[in-house]
Amino acid sequence: MLASLSQIKAYALIRLYDPAPSNMEGGFPMTDISLRQNVLDELEFEPSIDAAHIGVTAERGVITLTGHVATYAEKDAAERAARRVKGVHAIAQEIEVRPHGTHVTADDEIATRALSTLAWRTTVPRDAVKVKVQNGWVTLEGNVEWQYQKNAAASAIRDLAGVVGISNVIAVTPRPTSSDVKRRIEDAFKRDAELEAQSIRVNVMDGKVTLDGTVKRWSERQAAEHAAWSAAGVTAVEDHLRIG
Repeated sequence: MLASLSQIKAYALIRLYDPAPSNMEGGFPMTDISLRQNVLDELEFEPSIDAAHIGVTAERGVITLTGHVATYAEKDAAERAARRVKGVHAIAQEIEVRPHGTHVTADDEIATRALSTLAWRTTVPRDAVKVKVQNGWVTLEGNVEWQYQKNAAASAIRDLAGVVGISNVIAVTPRPTSSDVKRRIEDAFKRDAELEAQSIRVNVMDGKVTLDGTVKRWSERQAAEHAAWSAAGVTAVEDHLRIG
């Protein structure tokens, strides 16, 4: 027999107001209480954080960090500290950055400092990263070849005064290998109706492409050279093709 809607509501009210079981404290599972305390202890233990104004709640392994800190570096350190605690499955980061004092660093000043800092960081390729700042929030854009370079860019600026947040949208685009470049050029030759791909030999070394072989017309030689230059990762083309 199906329960009526009124019976379901009555049961829900009983469950809502029923006293907490013996393994509960204050209406929360003991695991959440202990997890929250462990996170608080870790925040207090971390020397780079002033945890006095950080709040922590825990629910089924999900930690919510609230409150405010003086720098973005502290905010980032608080999240990393919480992640170290056993039992934390996810983190909701709601900490605000409130710089000490009344002076707020201007966006253009933050951008200038960020660019200067990145220029001195040897792990970040020069001129590879662009910086945009709005109300203290820094957005990093550009392209690098390795993930560690992307991480290094964000790490370099997180301690700058006035930074309240960082969006790291730098794209990681690995440099094509010589075999990849060669394959792409040869595939381009095969797609080109004007070229006889089997008569052209392609050699690639450190981005430098060498074309050897024989073509029938000058236009074929130009088409082959154009296709070689069109491949990603090519830095130079030596055209040794003969017409005959």
